[in-house]
Amino acid sequence: FFDLIAAVAASEPGYVADLGCGPGNLSAALARRWPVATVVGVDSSPEMIAAALVSAGSGDGRLEFETGDVWDWRPQRPPDVLTCNAVLQWVPGHQELLLRWADLLAPGGWLAFQPPGNFDQPSHAMVKELAESPRWRALLADVRLNRQAGDPADYVELLAGPGRQVDAWETTYLHVLPGDDPVLEWTKGTTLRPVLAALDVEQAAAFTGEYARRLRAVYRPGPFGTIFPFRRVFAVLHRGVEPSPRRRPR
Repeated sequence: FFDLIAAVAASEPGYVADLGCGPGNLSAALARRWPVATVVGVDSSPEMIAAALVSAGSGDGRLEFETGDVWDWRPQRPPDVLTCNAVLQWVPGHQELLLRWADLLAPGGWLAFQPPGNFDQPSHAMVKELAESPRWRALLADVRLNRQAGDPADYVELLAGPGRQVDAWETTYLHVLPGDDPVLEWTKGTTLRPVLAALDVEQAAAFTGEYARRLRAVYRPGPFGTIFPFRRVFAVLHRGVEPSPRRRPR
């Protein structure tokens, strides 16, 4: 998130939106970075928004939270900065949504987003292979796993145009994870969520047991922990300020 926001060169935005804000800690970081801005955090989970409101407390009124789906969200006014961190991999057709968000920006506004692009790696490919195996196919036939992000060039091609400058890149972070089965624990909070939600307790334990055995064969712990490479894709769009119309000479 902070690598993404570092590429946003807005100086004094007045209205900042954080879509898919979760418990609101990153929304609060945006409010600290831009101390004159009103920052609104939006999330589809009422539990997350409740946690964000508790964390924000009374504050100074600049940090607001609301429950809503990113597809349905409409800003109070054109946002100067719109951020979306690690959410779009769960959104079908997110390319169309990005085009809509780009059109919402105020002149001089910024759109910054980051989805993970790790879905061809063993940790994620194994989930898909297991879900499609004879043992699990019938139980998980209707489960939607999270989706592949585009490559950086895909987002440049999608979003760049007259009056729009797009910077896109990728970074593979090497996370060093402690403990036993750390990659399994990591994926329980992301990739495995729709799978585990579709299974009962006994089935979920069987699935994760089989998945853990496969993970151990690939992600071997060292004396310092287990290295877990994780690729993420970043894009930042800056909308130019339209020039004022020229006056005709008299």
